Amino acid sequence: MSWIFGRSKPQDTGMPMEGGEPGSGPTAGTISNDQGLTKAEKKAMEAYRFDSSALERAAEAAKTLEKSRHAKEALDLSKMQESTRQSEYMAKVKEYEAHIEQAKVEQRRIDHEERRKTLIEETKQQQQRAQYQDQLARRRYDDQLAQQQKAQEENLKKQEESVARQEAMRRQTIEHEIEMKEKNRLKILEHELRAKAKIDRENRDLTLEQIRLRAQENRTTVLEGIKTAGSVLGAGAEAMLTDWDKVLKAVGGLSLLALGIYSAKGATGVTARYVEARIGKPTLVGETSRFALLDAIKHPFQYLKKLRSKPSDALQGVILNPKLEERLRDIAIATKNTRINRGLYRNILMYGPPGTGKTMFSKRLANHSGMDYAIMSGGDVAPMGKDAVTAIHKVFDWAKTSRRGLILFVDEADAFLRKRSSERISEELRSALNAFLYRTSEQNPKFMLVLASNTPEQFDYALNDRLDEMVEFTLPGLEERERLVRLYFDKFVLQPATEGAKRFKLEQFDYGATCSKIAKICEGMSGREISKLGVSWQASVYASEDGILREKMVIDRAYEAAHQHKQKMAWLSEEERLDHKSITGGIAKPST
Repeated sequence: MSWIFGRSKPQDTGMPMEGGEPGSGPTAGTISNDQGLTKAEKKAMEAYRFDSSALERAAEAAKTLEKSRHAKEALDLSKMQESTRQSEYMAKVKEYEAHIEQAKVEQRRIDHEERRKTLIEETKQQQQRAQYQDQLARRRYDDQLAQQQKAQEENLKKQEESVARQEAMRRQTIEHEIEMKEKNRLKILEHELRAKAKIDRENRDLTLEQIRLRAQENRTTVLEGIKTAGSVLGAGAEAMLTDWDKVLKAVGGLSLLALGIYSAKGATGVTARYVEARIGKPTLVGETSRFALLDAIKHPFQYLKKLRSKPSDALQGVILNPKLEERLRDIAIATKNTRINRGLYRNILMYGPPGTGKTMFSKRLANHSGMDYAIMSGGDVAPMGKDAVTAIHKVFDWAKTSRRGLILFVDEADAFLRKRSSERISEELRSALNAFLYRTSEQNPKFMLVLASNTPEQFDYALNDRLDEMVEFTLPGLEERERLVRLYFDKFVLQPATEGAKRFKLEQFDYGATCSKIAKICEGMSGREISKLGVSWQASVYASEDGILREKMVIDRAYEAAHQHKQKMAWLSEEERLDHKSITGGIAKPST
């Protein structure tokens, strides 16, 4: 049984095998027969050879084992080994099955992970596809807006060209009519002169005779008048000189007459100035909240309403940058307390682009402080010439008579308060500037001076010394523009629509989002331009067929206003370049 355990090989007994001598047999015969074959053929034959000696040795070992006394123990041991190998084999089979199940679970996990990644990738692809479609829609919308704007610009250009052609034709027609009228007038005049000359030639002798007769009569009349006057004056002088009482009476009467004329002239001037200061207003003042006696008589209800009015917020209806609003509120509070305590008012300069709320704040400041306001334009001073100095003195004399205090707002102050060393200022304007500086040399408890200018760098240095505080008004930012758009949309659109105005209806759309979009479109525009945009919305409603304001109309008007603003800025830049060329070329433009 040694072949079963693999411990030893069966021993060679040296006995002869079937078929011949030991060592002889099929193998020996095969070897002898294989001598004539090649090596490749020999190797091929080795696979088909069968060695029976091993079986014989195994059979011999089995016989020996059966005869042994340990045969039963060896058989039991062999069975136990076989059972052990079977158990190990079953354990390996179960382990292999467990590996297979684990592999299946892992495969299911991998499949689930792949499906999850696939879903994530599909979601990402869908998002990218949606974003791409949104971008395409935005591009199409932008292209549509660009095409609409281009079409509007082309239509506007065509309209401008048509208007220019019509204006040129009208101008040519007017010039032609004027030329024809002038020719006809000259022909008529020439005909009249020729006719008159012909009549004069025909009546020359008669005319000369009439002239001689009139001259002779005039000479005779003059001589007789001289003689009569001399005799009368001589008799009167002789009578007066001979009577001294008459001489004294005549001298006293003439003296009293001269004194009465002089006193009446002075009293008339004083009365006129008092009436002008109390009842009327100076010529330079264009607008004022101060009611005079004549205004109270003409508008009694407004005068009573003003007396009953209460001070309001200085920034009511004024939308500015938060920091600027905070500073202006401090100025308003300080001005109000100055009036209450009868202190000295501070002079303020407000500078910045036009339409940013300088004039509006001045009016609100006067109402908040309980004061009167008066608005004068610097451009009105230059046309007055030599009378400008007198007019300025009248303005300050009138301002001192206000019992409530007066805020004197000078708009476009750089028009006549520019540097005295400038070559563009005339002698009259220089005198007016000196008068203004004289009247503002000291702070006054009666009036407060507020100047407004777009170019403060042109002010005379002496005027800068009169200013106590300078406030810059800038163009509204995005948040301020949105507040302004909402304010004027409510004022010019929502209120008329809700109050039931005739031919004024409003389409339902997102007003807040539309106002936010319009605020972005109106970049660079001032508050006045945005208020005009609100008026243009009303005009769109009144010009429409059905009287309905739609969102597209609102947006189109905003784009049109933005385009007009850019065009104005382009014109302004061109004008500045022309001014620069004219100054450098030695051509001084007249002051405005």
